[in-house]
Parts: sequence; structure tokens; C-alpha cells
Amino acid sequence: MSSSSTGKPTSSGSESDPQATVDQRKRRRMESNRESARRSRMRKQQHLDELIKQAAQLDEENQFAKLDLENAILGARVMELTERLQSLNSVLYMVEEFSGVAMDIPEIPDPLLKPWQLPCPSQAITASADILPY
Repeated sequence: MSSSSTGKPTSSGSESDPQATVDQRKRRRMESNRESARRSRMRKQQHLDELIKQAAQLDEENQFAKLDLENAILGARVMELTERLQSLNSVLYMVEEFSGVAMDIPEIPDPLLKPWQLPCPSQAITASADILPY
């Protein structure tokens, strides 16, 4: 037996066939493993993308739930304050009736029918160049 430049012994054609078959199997197995790993990475990336999308959707739903809760709280507060204002107006009507002094008592709109007409002080909105971040 003689040795080639690669350090592997060379032999007759009948002995090299099994080695070539083993090398071919190794090569096919390596290619198959690479392809399997590539598919696995793709599935992992798709799963990650789906989880990111789902997290964004849940975050958005959570924001809507928070806003709904805040809206319900504010609506209850409006009703409470409207009832208190109606109570105070009733007292003012009694004072006006018993004292004989005319009082300017504003009408309170129903917050459920026309919530945009709730009594609130009108204030001018002022802006300056300092509030803009540009």
C-alpha cells in the first residue's frame, strides 16, 4: 500500500468504493442536516414573528381596556358632579325664594343627552413657541 499526498492510504479500486460510499453518505447527511437546520431556523423565526404580532395585538387590546375603564370612571364622576351641582342649585333656588334676592342660576344640561354641553369654564388655550420641541 502506498500513501498519497493527503496521508490516506491508497488501495485498489475495490477497496476505495466503500470509502467513497461512506463519504457520499456523510455528504448527503451533512446536506440533509443543514437543510433541516435551515427549516428549523425558519420555523423559529416565524414563531417569533407570530409572538411579536400577538404581543402587539394584546398590548393594543390592553390599551383599549384601560381607556374603557378610564372612560367609565370619568362618566361616573361626571354623573356624581352633576348630581352635586343640581343639589347646590336646589339650595340656591331655596335661598332665592326665601331671601327674595334674584340669583343667576345656570341651567344644568343632562350629561347623558348632551355631554358636550356640560357646564365648564371657558378658557383660552394659549401656546408659545417654547412648548414645541422643534
